[in-house]
Amino acid sequence: MTTLIAYDLGTGGCKASLYDADGTALASVFRAYDTLYPNAGWHEQRPTDWWDAVVSSTRELLASGSADASSVRALALSGQSLAVVPLDGAGNLLRDTVPIWSDTRPVEQVQRFFQQVDADEWYLTTGNGFSQPTYSVFKIMWYREQEPDMFSQLHKIVGSKDYINYRLTGQIATDHSYASGSGTYNLATRAYDTRYLAASGLSMSLFPEIVESATSLGGLTAEAAAALGLPTSVEVFCGGVDNSCMALGAGNTRTGRIYLSLGSSAWLAVSSEQPVVDLAIRPFVFAHVIPNLTTSATSIFAAGSAFRWARDVLFAQMKQRALESERDVYDLLVDLAMQSPIGANRLFFNPSLAGGSAAYANPDIRGAFLGLDLRHTASDVLRAVLEGIAFDLCIMYRKLACLVELDDTILIVGGGSKSQPWRQLFANVFDKPFARASSGQDAASLGAAAVAAVGSGLWKDYERIEQLVQSDQVEVPDAASSTQYRSLLRVYEQTWSHLSEIADLMKTL
Repeated sequence: MTTLIAYDLGTGGCKASLYDADGTALASVFRAYDTLYPNAGWHEQRPTDWWDAVVSSTRELLASGSADASSVRALALSGQSLAVVPLDGAGNLLRDTVPIWSDTRPVEQVQRFFQQVDADEWYLTTGNGFSQPTYSVFKIMWYREQEPDMFSQLHKIVGSKDYINYRLTGQIATDHSYASGSGTYNLATRAYDTRYLAASGLSMSLFPEIVESATSLGGLTAEAAAALGLPTSVEVFCGGVDNSCMALGAGNTRTGRIYLSLGSSAWLAVSSEQPVVDLAIRPFVFAHVIPNLTTSATSIFAAGSAFRWARDVLFAQMKQRALESERDVYDLLVDLAMQSPIGANRLFFNPSLAGGSAAYANPDIRGAFLGLDLRHTASDVLRAVLEGIAFDLCIMYRKLACLVELDDTILIVGGGSKSQPWRQLFANVFDKPFARASSGQDAASLGAAAVAAVGSGLWKDYERIEQLVQSDQVEVPDAASSTQYRSLLRVYEQTWSHLSEIADLMKTL
């Protein structure tokens, strides 16, 4: 039997997954690692923790008996975006910890950059619609200005999965999907843009060469092979950024395909030949791991995390009840929410507990319950939380649908996809069919495995994904419920503007 290993190098940890040559998942192992918060806006991780997680998860995967090490032909990684790992000329780490995607420290660097560059033109060129300080180029500028001794030794800056690829093969490279989050990548030319490099004052030589995701970086070094317990013949492929690998693993292989990732945060992503950019809602865009495609998304920062907040702060007692009944606590909470009628007895919840994305008028917006009165029950509060998350995402969907033609059925992946009542609620709010993807929480892993399969020649192209990603359950909207939600959504939309105004007032306190 021929097998592949895919790594999903995420924010919370690394998942190593074993697949057969047809793309069937055989086993997986997860290893967590820490995020450090040394200062306000600083979010850091240790690249050595990533490597240790890759090594330990691989060894446990092989020890599971699902396949022998000699059967492994190839591997590839999906990596969390926007990390900046500094290496010297000998490939040594120059910093024990590095900023990850959510780090927002380079505020001054952003301000100076956009004194020279038109911010709207930069966005339309790069598709970089996250908060500007999160993008790699500004973090590298921060290195130069705040840590000049370290910067003087700098040879290359690489991303999360590219650092692991270097440890595996000794080769430094990145792919188009990861490079497209650098803040200097032109989506039209598929190359670094010299205008933005000039404005940053950074040399192009600091950035790794860009190759296709399915490009081979060679076999494992003897040192890496010994660490992982694999033969040196295992071929390593460049892989992709997590957003793009997830898009592939969710079946987004052609224009118009759309999926909803419902995890701690949530986003709606569509694949298209041309990037979907818009100055009003600023979808964030990455080059796809499939050449000449892009994946464009709108997001909310607190989806599952807002639900988790409700669990931990308002319904902590439900954890004990879940233990006693041997049921998942979230299933119990959803069951309780469904005892409330549509509209939660006129209670609304805005889920902006982590601030607002670029689609909001004010990124400083914070969440709120609106319409709360003495009649409301625990069921109403929980239903309002679930509906508020769906309302926010529905508004995002409608804005996205004005920019690009979308498939009628929305595929849903991530932890939230497991709940049938919540999927039905989404279908009713959106008035669209919602299908649970068979890849579930493994979409990024499957995407990385597909890259390895195509790169190694086991698959001739990515069409095999069409067979692997099936809609195993489809929730069809109920017409009467969707009619009710249309009226409720018109009221809910007002929370965006009103809470944005209040956020400015609160900053003055």
